[in-house]
Amino acid sequence: MDYTPHTDEDVSTMLSALGLSELADLKAPIPESLRLASLDLPSGMSELEATQLFERMAAEVGAAAPELSFLGAGAYDHFSPSVVDATISRGEFFTAYTPYQPEVSQGTLRAIFEFQTMMCELTGMEVANASMYDGSSALAEAVLMAVRIRQADHVILPRSLHPFYRQVVETYVEGIGLQAVTAPWTDEGTMDLDWLADHADDSATAVVVQNPNFLGVLEPLEEIGKLLADRAPSFVAAVNPMSLGLIEPPGSYGADIVVGDGQPLGLPLSFGGPYVGFFATRQSHIRRMPGRIVGQTTDVNGKRAYVLTLKTREQDIRRDKATSNICTNQTLCATAVTVYLSALGPHGLEEVASVNWTRSHAAQSALANLSGVSTPFTGPFFNEFVWKPDRPATELLNTIRLQGISAGVDLGSFDPDLSGCILTCVTEKRSAEDVDLLVSVVEGAL
Repeated sequence: MDYTPHTDEDVSTMLSALGLSELADLKAPIPESLRLASLDLPSGMSELEATQLFERMAAEVGAAAPELSFLGAGAYDHFSPSVVDATISRGEFFTAYTPYQPEVSQGTLRAIFEFQTMMCELTGMEVANASMYDGSSALAEAVLMAVRIRQADHVILPRSLHPFYRQVVETYVEGIGLQAVTAPWTDEGTMDLDWLADHADDSATAVVVQNPNFLGVLEPLEEIGKLLADRAPSFVAAVNPMSLGLIEPPGSYGADIVVGDGQPLGLPLSFGGPYVGFFATRQSHIRRMPGRIVGQTTDVNGKRAYVLTLKTREQDIRRDKATSNICTNQTLCATAVTVYLSALGPHGLEEVASVNWTRSHAAQSALANLSGVSTPFTGPFFNEFVWKPDRPATELLNTIRLQGISAGVDLGSFDPDLSGCILTCVTEKRSAEDVDLLVSVVEGAL
């Protein structure tokens, strides 16, 4: 945080305006039960000492990081063209905040409008908002929107939904008394359609489908869309946008709401954020959608202009009638996604997605052919896959890490039934030689 100076005169003026004599008086109204006698904090440091401390910590983390990573599970190591960082680092983008005054915010509004347009094209939907915080909060907001479309007892979440997404959704719906019901998976790793056919009735407000799911497996969206076409629950799809460069979008299969995280599209891992959630739906649901929307119109001179419309800042005056408590968006990250998609174009995105498909399948096939390795799920996958060695997953991963490779995520830490299973991700940044090295090291460790 930048240093913000307050002179003694500033402090005296503030205290005088508040009718107080000293800074400690600011804490007086706070109940005793909320006060902390001591936080047991270490002694303060000078700016130089603090800077040196963080530099040492960064060096230690960097030294401990593996040279080669096949980690995924929701955060993906994709290549971002230099044009992305160069563009969003420009002052007019980097320092832009909420465009409350459209007459002086046309550049920011235009960038958001283009982001919305691209999200509609990518998902096959009709309208999109200016972005959400991340994929998990976007999914939770989609479930709340489904409740606004039609009240019901519960929402159906697949067992294969990312555990972190599930936790966020369950936290959101607990406050409104909506029950979360889990749909089982099959041997393929996809949602059990027979179970869904029996349970997707009027008592459910929505059916959530993640594609690819947490196991990396592609769900049968066409069959799910047909099953839900004439039923009451909303069809909510949470997708990896990179996969949409290669497969049909959920909008083609009748999805009512499509959400996801734009992190694979030009955003670095960055220790977990900030990321950008995208949110798209049908035109008929636009007034139930959370988040703000940028619209295109004309000014008094007939020239093209952009304005905020249907924005959730309406809660400032509508209060309980507002669609969401999220009243801002991730403009800088959304701009990065927009630049990334502009740089690649539809053919470029298809090519990157194809490389992800090809290399991940090559890795899965090579690992599956090793003695002592099995593949628990048989469904088609994108980007990442599950495999199971015949020795403890954590032990094997630690052994491989000593050779500078993070081979994947131990799924047993998320689900006891997946104990011993490893989720491995292969993006376009992992070369064929990298995959060969991974397979060789795993074979040696086994």
